[in-house]
Amino acid sequence: MPGFASRLDRVELAASVRMTIKARELRAAGKPVITLTTGEPNFDSPLHAIEAAHQAALKGDTKYPPQDGTRALKEAIQAKFRRDSNLDYALDEICVSNGAKQAIFNAIMATVDPEDEVVIPVPSWIAYTQMVQLCEATPVLVTCPQNNGFKPRAEDIDAAITPKTKWLILNNPNNPTGACCSAEELEAIAKVMRKHPHVWIMSDDMYEHLVFDGFKHTTMAQIAPDLKDRTLTVSGVSKTYAMTGWRVGFVGGPKNLIKAMTVMQGHVTAGISTVGQAAAVAAMTGPQDGVDEQITAYKRRRDVAVEMLNAAKGISCHKPEGAFYVFPNVAGLLGKTTTGGRKLNNDEDVCLALLEEQYVAAVHGAAYHMSPYLRISTATADDDLVEGLRRIQTFCEGLT
Repeated sequence: MPGFASRLDRVELAASVRMTIKARELRAAGKPVITLTTGEPNFDSPLHAIEAAHQAALKGDTKYPPQDGTRALKEAIQAKFRRDSNLDYALDEICVSNGAKQAIFNAIMATVDPEDEVVIPVPSWIAYTQMVQLCEATPVLVTCPQNNGFKPRAEDIDAAITPKTKWLILNNPNNPTGACCSAEELEAIAKVMRKHPHVWIMSDDMYEHLVFDGFKHTTMAQIAPDLKDRTLTVSGVSKTYAMTGWRVGFVGGPKNLIKAMTVMQGHVTAGISTVGQAAAVAAMTGPQDGVDEQITAYKRRRDVAVEMLNAAKGISCHKPEGAFYVFPNVAGLLGKTTTGGRKLNNDEDVCLALLEEQYVAAVHGAAYHMSPYLRISTATADDDLVEGLRRIQTFCEGLT
């Protein structure tokens, strides 16, 4: 049989996907599974966005689009950057992609060579390291400890940068912890990055609108205009507008980088769904009531999750500033045995036992490069979330 490329050995299926698949299998077998693994809003896409897609299709807007996005969407993105972050990007400094994930992939593929290094504060979204490894480059992981709110320290980033460093990737608010860097914390990182002009800066702001308690989101190019010519600002409609399936992400950045990314995209997927782009225009320029509704719901669920997890024996949970995740510490569960007889040696054991014995699916922190933690998504119905958390409490009570 013909063989496969060696690059497959450098990547694997995301742990969140693996756990979701296991949960689906158990549910198909009739088990009452509650899934707290997926980073996907449990809200519907805005009706005006759906109608805009429908009208675009009826009008014949079903042909190949420009590879970097339609003019209408790029103008809407231009206005969004100006409105939300006081950032001015020319249209040729904006690119639309099939989800922000492709934009990040385009950027890394267009800039990173074998043996280069990419600095990634962790815990982090699983995809960053996998993309770097596909390029035969090295992810350099910078630990963001819980005692610093899971946020990167400027001095740690400085220490991680070498002559081989190509990128610093910042995710704010963060997946999996929900941690948000303040303007002052970003300014400290900017001061470090001025010392390293050979390094690109990626600011992944996908969860930028999902912040709580009066927190004000800021982004690197906004905080440090002098670094804008080597900063890529990433966002999209997936989380803010509950439009994950539409696959519309976008970036603003220096013209030469955007051009390189567009070339890369042209050889992978070419353009983005025309009706999806029409929907994204409507989402960003139309009524924003749904965004406020989501923020209110996610804050309520965060508060419930933090309270119930801190009440679970052996678990402690930090309260995040944003996104729709909590990242509880489960060190107090390790070394114990479940009612089903499983010894809990690490956070992956905790996840598997929760799923098999209590039918609650979560993701182990090791998948995000920090143990012993769990990532629990609050992007689920209130009743399901509470029931899942109650089962976690029951699981902890049964440990010996």
